[in-house]
Amino acid sequence: MMNITRYLIATFLLFALSLNLHAQQVSAQQIEQFKKLPKTQQQALAKSMGIDLNAIEAQLSGSNVQNSPINTLITPRDINSFNNDNLKVKDAEETEKAEAIFKTLPRFGLDVFANAPATFSPVMDIAIPEGYILGTGDSVSIQVFGKENREMQLTVTREGELVFPTLGPISVAGLTFSELKSFVVSKIQQKIIGVNVVVSLAELRSMRIFVLGEAYKPGPYTLSSLSSVTHAIFAAGGVSDIGSLRNIQVKRSGKLIQQVDLYDLLIEGDSSSDILLQSGDVVFIPPQGKSVSIAGEVRRPAIYELSQADDFASVIKMAGGLLPAAYPKSTIVERYNKSDLRSILNIDLSDKSQKAEKVQAGDFIRVLKSSDLYVDSITLIGAVARPGKYQLQNNMLLSDVITNADSHLLPYADLNYGIIVREVDSARNIEILQFNLVKVFADKSSKSNIQLSSNDKIIIFSKAFKFSEEQFLLDELAYTQEELLAKERNLAIETSKQKEFWEIHEQNDVMAETKDEKIYTSIDNINSGAEHDNVTIREMALFSRQRLLVPIVNKLRYQAGVGEAVKLIEIDGEVKFPGVYPLGKGARVIDLILAAGGVKESAYLSRAELTRNEMSGINSVKTSKNIHLVNALNNIEQDNILLRSKDRLNIHRIPSWSANHVIELRGEVLFPGKYTVSRGDSLSSIINKAGGLTAFADPNGSVFSRTKLKQLEKQNLIKVSADLRIEMATKSLSSNSGITSYSEIQSLLADLSKVEPLGRLVINLPQVIAKNDYDIAIEGGDVLYIPTQNRSINVMGQVQVNSSHMFDSSSSVEDYITQSGGLKKRADDERIYIISSNGSIKMFEESNWFSGGADSALKPGDSIVVPLDSEYMNNLTLWTTATTIMYNTAVAIAAISGL
Repeated sequence: MMNITRYLIATFLLFALSLNLHAQQVSAQQIEQFKKLPKTQQQALAKSMGIDLNAIEAQLSGSNVQNSPINTLITPRDINSFNNDNLKVKDAEETEKAEAIFKTLPRFGLDVFANAPATFSPVMDIAIPEGYILGTGDSVSIQVFGKENREMQLTVTREGELVFPTLGPISVAGLTFSELKSFVVSKIQQKIIGVNVVVSLAELRSMRIFVLGEAYKPGPYTLSSLSSVTHAIFAAGGVSDIGSLRNIQVKRSGKLIQQVDLYDLLIEGDSSSDILLQSGDVVFIPPQGKSVSIAGEVRRPAIYELSQADDFASVIKMAGGLLPAAYPKSTIVERYNKSDLRSILNIDLSDKSQKAEKVQAGDFIRVLKSSDLYVDSITLIGAVARPGKYQLQNNMLLSDVITNADSHLLPYADLNYGIIVREVDSARNIEILQFNLVKVFADKSSKSNIQLSSNDKIIIFSKAFKFSEEQFLLDELAYTQEELLAKERNLAIETSKQKEFWEIHEQNDVMAETKDEKIYTSIDNINSGAEHDNVTIREMALFSRQRLLVPIVNKLRYQAGVGEAVKLIEIDGEVKFPGVYPLGKGARVIDLILAAGGVKESAYLSRAELTRNEMSGINSVKTSKNIHLVNALNNIEQDNILLRSKDRLNIHRIPSWSANHVIELRGEVLFPGKYTVSRGDSLSSIINKAGGLTAFADPNGSVFSRTKLKQLEKQNLIKVSADLRIEMATKSLSSNSGITSYSEIQSLLADLSKVEPLGRLVINLPQVIAKNDYDIAIEGGDVLYIPTQNRSINVMGQVQVNSSHMFDSSSSVEDYITQSGGLKKRADDERIYIISSNGSIKMFEESNWFSGGADSALKPGDSIVVPLDSEYMNNLTLWTTATTIMYNTAVAIAAISGL
C-alpha cells in the first residue's frame, strides 16, 4: 500500500512541476518520497508524461525554483522554434561534416594486418618455387616407372638424407628443389637401368620463427617452410598501434639479412623484399618512426610513417593523390617550431619547388576544398520540372532555358510572375529583374525575355494560396535558394507526373484543414474546370512566394545603406498574395499587381492608393496618389507609374462587397439542402426560402451550429483540460490524497480530449420564426437541423440504467429517475439539471419544480442529467465541469444522430 501511495504522489508531483506550480505547493516530505522511488520508475513516469526528468531533478536538488527552467513560461511558438533549431543542428549532412572535422585520423596500413587469425595455416597445394631449399622434415614423393614400377614417399632425415630401401641414403639437405630433382633422377637411373623417374614434394616441413617487438601478439610461431615475412606478421595478429611498417627487420643467427618496407607492398604492390623465412629466423618490428598526418581533399587521409627522404610530393603520393575538388594552392601545414609551439605554414602544392620541400615529424597537412561557387552557370529554382544548374551559353535568353510550359514547368507554376536574382558587383549585392512567362512564350522579342548573365538565379513560383501561420512550417523559411535544390529535384519528379493542379480562387472563402497534411476544400472555392490531386502542404509551400522570397528580401534589407534605399515594395488589400516584394528593375504598378498574384474579384478597380516616401529637406514625408487600376492594368503610363523604394499600394474592396456564403438546412424543412446567402440575410428568411417547416417538425428541438463557435469551444476544451490537470495535481498533493485512482484520472482526461465540439448556438426557433426582432443574422458555414417530433424523455448520468422513456405530462423528474433504476452511490442529487431539446439548461430545484408554470414543466425531448458527486471524488470540483461538457455534447449528438 505504501508503494502505491508513493507512486501516486510521485505521479502527481510530476504533474505539478510540469505545470509551473509555485514552490510552496510542493512539500519537502513529498519531494523526499519522490526521490525514494527507483530511478527506472522515475524515468518511466517522466517519459509517459513528456516531462524532462533532468529539469525535474534540478528543481528537486534545491536550485532556485523561480529561476529554474521548469518554472519559466514557454509559449508553443518558443517550443517550435527550439525544436526547429535542434533539427537543423542535427541535420545529417551538417553532422557528418562536424564528425569529419573532429574524427581521429587512422594510421595507414594497420587495418591490412588487423583481425588476423590466431593461427596461420597457408594453403599447401601451391606450386613449389624452384629455389626452395630442402631441409629436415620435408617429404619427397618419388615415382619410378619403366623396367620397374615403384612409388616411394621419403622424408629428409635429421642428417639431411633420403634413405632409399634398396639404394641406400642420398644426401639432399641444402639442395634447391630443382637441384633435388636432377640429383635424385640421375642417382636412380645410374643404379636402375631403363627406368624414368618423377620427383615432387609431398609435404613441407614446419619451422619455428619468432615475431618480436611491436607486434600485436609477439612470441614464437610454428609456420610452414614457405612462409614469408608478411605471413609471420599475419600470424602475430598484425602490427601494434605504435609499431613500424617501414623498418621491419629479419635477423638470422644474430645478423640482419633483410629490411622490409611494407609501404612498398601496400602502395606500390612490390613484394620483392618479402623473403621466405627459415627456421630460427627473427622478425623484429621496431617502434614507429617519424610520421605526418594528412587530411582534407586527398583520396586516403591518414597518418603516414616517414622515411629519410620524404617530401610533400611523396606524402601526397602515399595519400593516393589529390581529389578533383582540392585547392592545392593554399594547403595548410601545422608544424612544431623550435619553441615547441604550433605554427602555420601555407604550401602551394601546385608549385614543384614547394612540393619538393622536406616534411618534418609531426606535420599536420590539411588540403583545403575548392570554392563551391560556379562560373558561367545559371540556376533554375522553384516550380520547374528540372531544377538545378545549367551552363550559360553566349547571348542566352530566358526562352532558351524555359522553352515552353508543358515540358519545363510544373502544372501549378505561376506563369505571370517570375524573377531573376542577379549579382551586380564584387560585394555580391543583387538586383531583381521581373518577367512574365506568358509574354515570353507569346513573343520572343518581349522585354520579359531577358538576356541571362553568369550566376543568375531564375525563380518560378507556384500559384498556391498563402498559408496561415499554423499551416505553414516556419522552420523551413530559413533555407536559402541553394539549399532547396535537392528537395526540389525529388519533388519535381513526383509532381510532374500528376494531372493539372487546381487553383484557389478566393482566399477568405477557403476552408482548409491540415489533417494528415492533406488539403480538403469546398468545390465552390475552386475555379471551374480545375482538377485537384492529393497535394501536401509541404509540396505547395515549397514553391510559394512566402517561402522563396524570404532569403531575397533579407538580402535586399541587408545590402541597403546610406545612399542606397532598400529595394522593397508592399501591396495590400484585394490581391491574392499581399505582402512585401522585391522592387524589380523598372517595375511599374502592373508588375507589383502581377507579383501579388493579381487582383481579387472583390477589388475596386476605379481607385487604388499609392503611398510614397518623399524627402523634404532633411525630413521624410509620406505622400499619397490615387491610381485608376483599370488604366494601370491596361498599361496606360499615366496610372501605370514607375515604382520606387518603399512604395505601398493599397487596393480597396468594392463597397458592400460580400462573397457568396452557404448555409445548410437539414431535417424537417420542406426543401432541405444548401442555400447561398448574402450579407445581412436572416435565419427566418432562409427558412421561408426553404418552404418552411413540415407538419412533423419539432422547432423546439432544433440544433443550430456555427463554425466560429466550434473553434471557440475547442479552445475552451483545451483550457478546461489544462485546468483539470492542475486541479488534480494540486489535490493529489494534499494530505488526504490517495483516494482517486490514477487510472480513473487518465481515463477522464482521455475522454475529455476525445470530445468533438459542435459549435451549437442555443436558439428559440419558434420565436425566430414568429418575431423578426429575435431573428439571427446568418454566416457562411451555418447548419440548422430541425428534428422530427420526439415524445421521449432521456435520463443519463449517475443512474442505474441510462434509458429513455415516453413523455407523460403527469410524471415528475423523480418518477423518470425511479424508472431508470434510481440514483447511484456517486450521484450528486443536489445538482441534477435538465437539458431542453433546444439546448438550454435548467437546474432542477425540487421546491420550485412543482410550483407550476410553463417554464418549469418537462417537455418532450428533454434530457435529465444526474452528474457525478465531486465531493465524493475528493473535493475535485472540476469533475462536474468535465462531465457536464461530455453530457451536453452527448445530448446534442443524440439529437442529430439521424443526420
